[in-house]
Amino acid sequence: MKILKILSFCCLLLLFYSFVGSRNPPVSLIGKTVNDFSLKNIDNKNISLDGFKAARGFIVVFTCNHCPFAKLYSKRFNALNAKYQSKGVPLLAINSMDAATYDEESFALMQQKAKSAKFNFPYLQDSLQTVGKNFGAEHTPHAFVIWKENNAWVIKYSGAIDDNGEHPELATPYIANAVKELLKNKPVSNAETPSFGCRIFYKN
Repeated sequence: MKILKILSFCCLLLLFYSFVGSRNPPVSLIGKTVNDFSLKNIDNKNISLDGFKAARGFIVVFTCNHCPFAKLYSKRFNALNAKYQSKGVPLLAINSMDAATYDEESFALMQQKAKSAKFNFPYLQDSLQTVGKNFGAEHTPHAFVIWKENNAWVIKYSGAIDDNGEHPELATPYIANAVKELLKNKPVSNAETPSFGCRIFYKN
């Protein structure tokens, strides 16, 4: 009986370590090329990356209506776009949440959100979630800086907007720092940080 218990324990231990060992480490998104897309903006017009002929890069933020953490960043999104759009790096916000699962993510409520928060940037609906999947977006918000290289859009930064949702005056501005470095033709010194917020659940 004692031998059986020991064998059972050893089997469980082996199974545990096999499971842990089989888990893949997070895959870096830096250097990944992302596809152009065409998504409906809140003004009912379609927006694509290649439609911005003078753009050197983009700040792409995956966000949504209902997430409490994402709600903290509306003013910061406006400030980033106001600062960097004229430098050839506009901000695009994309909603990849499943509107069939979350009633708050309907297109009509996206329009209301953009109006009430006075968004000065496009707010796009990724209804098929193809763009979110292509980027590898995980949370709302999950921010990216992409840059044009050899006529392709390459991810140069992935992660959080900054490190303090509640107190922007105390935050380290990850996105702003990344854009500043890229505009000076320098590599991004802190290219990847964890994203925090509500999980984006993909339908398949």
